Amino acid sequence: MKRIAQLLTIACALLLMTGCKKKVEFTYSTAVVEKQNITTSVTATGTIEPVTSVDVGTQVSGIVSKLYVDYNSVVKAGQVIAELDRTNLLSDLASAQANLRSSQSDLDYQKANHERYKNLYDQGLISANDYDQARLSYVRAQQTVAQQRESVKRAQTNLGYATITSPIDGVVLSKEVEEGQTVASSFSTPTLFKIAQDLTNMRVIADVDEADIGDVKEGQRVTFTVDAFPNDVFEGAVTQVRQQATTESNVVTYEVVISAPNNDLKLKPGLTANVTIFTLEMNGVLATPSKALRFKPSEAMLNEGETITDCDSPHKLWVKQGANLKALPVEVGVTNGTLTQILSGVSAGTEVITEIQSEMLEIAEESASNPFMPRPRNNRNNNNNKK
Repeated sequence: MKRIAQLLTIACALLLMTGCKKKVEFTYSTAVVEKQNITTSVTATGTIEPVTSVDVGTQVSGIVSKLYVDYNSVVKAGQVIAELDRTNLLSDLASAQANLRSSQSDLDYQKANHERYKNLYDQGLISANDYDQARLSYVRAQQTVAQQRESVKRAQTNLGYATITSPIDGVVLSKEVEEGQTVASSFSTPTLFKIAQDLTNMRVIADVDEADIGDVKEGQRVTFTVDAFPNDVFEGAVTQVRQQATTESNVVTYEVVISAPNNDLKLKPGLTANVTIFTLEMNGVLATPSKALRFKPSEAMLNEGETITDCDSPHKLWVKQGANLKALPVEVGVTNGTLTQILSGVSAGTEVITEIQSEMLEIAEESASNPFMPRPRNNRNNNNNKK
């Protein structure tokens, strides 16, 4: 309203400067209070990825001898997808088995020796020290056999690792090796394949700015588009709001997980999604343009014969009843900045004032924004006095 008062002052000054005797007529723009949909939304970008994906690697080193799958291959859980060369692994197993047999032979000897020494000790023919030495050798032989058995089990397990199988039903997304390539698992498990479980059930990991994350909740409706299909709008819902923050270039974002049904398989892993999260959706509620609640008339903007009837209320809407501008107290609900929900005070179909218009106000608006338009003389004098 302060802006309108300033424009009225400029308009009056322009009339005096131009000597125009034309009467200023004010008109009022109005809107109808009616049932509308009020929505607010948050925009973000994210990446499409499978809900479940597994990196398949190997726990033993060796040369890749066979590959049975390629990109986009459909696999079942337990299906053999690759094999490593087994030469060294078979040698390790044979060596472990030979050591076990040797240890077992030594155990048999130490057992018989222990029994002989025990008989002699019981008859008092040898000292306790000699008997203890025989018993200790027998116990050590037992422990060595147990250790060698574990070595054989380890060698057998490593031999089994030479056969790579799929842990889940799915589709091969990537293949990191070729036949004849050597893989080493000394420090970390090398990745051979990446398998996605179900490409019809995708998700979007969106990065939401810290200023917007407070309004995002699980279950909210989401729409998103991808550059690969610019004319298609995909729908989903917020399934998780992660608490971990990510800071990059002093910008803090939070990851929001969004479901993305993909029955037609259009969505591919890695696509960039332009996401709209609807943080507020109220359909069919009584609403008015928010600017109607900001409107407030003054004596300076009345036509001849018009009057004002105000009321004491923090929220009010103005209606024109004949020559009278009357304020109606209302209770308001949610707003998205453009529309505001009306809880009570007016009924559907009520025509309320949103703003005032006149030809001279339009001229004054142009004058206020144009530095080349003439200014009122008193303004120039005030400026000179300030200098």
